[in-house]
Amino acid sequence: MKNSSNEKLANELKIITLPIEQGLVSLRGLSPNRLRFELEYALERGTTDNSFLFTDPKNPNQALEEAVLVHPPGATYAEGFINALEKAIPHNINSFKVVIGHINPNRVSLLKQLTKLYPQIQLISSNPGATLLKELWNKEKPSREFKKPEEAINTNLDLPEIKIIRQDQTLYINGIFNLRLIPTPSPRWPGGLIAFEENLGLLMSDKFFAAHLCTQSWAEINPTTTEEERRHFYDCLMAPMENQVSNIVDKFEELDIKCIAPCHGPAIDSSWRSLLNDYRKWGEEQHKAALQIILLFASAYGNTAAIADALANGIRRTGIRVESLNCEFTSTNELVNAIKKADAYLIGSPTLGGHAPTPIMTALGALLAEGDTEKLVGIFGSYGWSGEAIDLLEKKLKDGGFKFGFEPIKIKFSPNSLLVKTLEETGTLFGRDLIKSHQKTKRRISGGLISSKSNPAVLALGRVVGSLCILTTKKNQSDEIISGAMVASWVSQASFSPPGITIAIAKDRAIEAILNTNDFFILNILAANKNKEILKQFLQPFAPGANRLSGVTITDSPNNQPILPEALAWLEGCVKQRMECNDHWLIYAEINHGKVLNADEVTAVHHRKTGANY
Repeated sequence: MKNSSNEKLANELKIITLPIEQGLVSLRGLSPNRLRFELEYALERGTTDNSFLFTDPKNPNQALEEAVLVHPPGATYAEGFINALEKAIPHNINSFKVVIGHINPNRVSLLKQLTKLYPQIQLISSNPGATLLKELWNKEKPSREFKKPEEAINTNLDLPEIKIIRQDQTLYINGIFNLRLIPTPSPRWPGGLIAFEENLGLLMSDKFFAAHLCTQSWAEINPTTTEEERRHFYDCLMAPMENQVSNIVDKFEELDIKCIAPCHGPAIDSSWRSLLNDYRKWGEEQHKAALQIILLFASAYGNTAAIADALANGIRRTGIRVESLNCEFTSTNELVNAIKKADAYLIGSPTLGGHAPTPIMTALGALLAEGDTEKLVGIFGSYGWSGEAIDLLEKKLKDGGFKFGFEPIKIKFSPNSLLVKTLEETGTLFGRDLIKSHQKTKRRISGGLISSKSNPAVLALGRVVGSLCILTTKKNQSDEIISGAMVASWVSQASFSPPGITIAIAKDRAIEAILNTNDFFILNILAANKNKEILKQFLQPFAPGANRLSGVTITDSPNNQPILPEALAWLEGCVKQRMECNDHWLIYAEINHGKVLNADEVTAVHHRKTGANY
């Protein structure tokens, strides 16, 4: 079964060569399907992995003397990538340098294969990147194939020479290209290293400005064609480290950029400045938050970081700012200052050799010493063979008198689609609890008055009524069925031809994450005199990850969406556009199918006394 699965994956992946300039090509790995369960791939539009190969354009008929490879892909693309590389670079080339923008076990695995083919290889990385290379070189990522830790150790290959880039430095290639290397450390990618070719104005931005979608085109057609994917990537990975991201974007402004080519998705050759502005705008939105959660983590193989990403994304849906700190590359003073400013704490750790890594123990000590035990804390982590680190964190924090916002999360290996959804909803619930606690304190201080509810305009707004509906949806994500449902009343017809509707969905609704462009759903319109039982089902609180449709009688629409037979009528919609409206997303959908189920009933209407809440 395993071999069959690997063969299928190999058939779906391929490498194409995109000429950029004489002597420079992009080797692009194409993956039409979702490769991993991490949150960043949740839109399921495939992805690309872009690397860049510099050779000598002056003497094409002579033996190649020097080549530089920037941002090689991971081992997922190994077969096709190595075949393409061997056609371009002879094994006996005098100088072969590889610039590594970020380090993970998957990429290290490919670097090992390149080292076997090109013994003269030289790796170029930032100083933290070199540390990570040394840590990961003789280790394999834990997987279900290994029964014991010692089975994941491979010490058969020496680490090549590493050229360390500690500050901006220019690499001159064949007297033609000037490659400026810029360290860009961040909590998620502490070994970050960006490459900028000064003559072409080409910024090879690695993870910055990336978007997960599969395309053979070198550059995007216009900003709108990739807007949703780039925003999703930012929200999943960049938002929790907004301070560092903003500083790096400021550094990019100093460059004479003509085109940006990230490691995932198409290049941006005409609208790159507006994208820089988008990153700033999205970052500024984080600063408007009244509450902040500090997320402390270490992640040897990326699994704990994937859990952190999902929790952080769920929390941010409530409007709370999350600040991530990678404990392996954060000073004690920085940890202490962040802990003192935080309104709640999250701490995540892998288990390595039956223990928590030393940097996590340092962070735990700082939290125990400087943290406020009246503030909520949450702990999480991944493990390969055991999970003692999470147990240790739980015991120490309980003994220290801290209150837990959710049960400790312990996940073997990496989370699947259903677990990612559960993690997001856990983060959202954690954020809501923090907001409730904060509002309770504000009411106590203000004597119980809430000014917005007495505002005449807000009271008038409450007189706007809407049809009472149940929104339901389900989709297949990586062989897992993900479903969602919610009570909706902010619904309106928006167009005649084609027929369309708009629905406003709060950002902290679980269903929002599975209603992206081209996703289908059902709007079940309720009857005025027949809705008590169905509302009781969907107004109840659900635990994170719970199936909202469990135990509910449903039938399927033409696109396999869940219809509630008790409804007055139903409409099947397909999401065509999404507009961000502060604390809600406004979704425009075209109606494909629908039916009145009970013509004798009238539509239920939601009446409110104030526009301050539902």
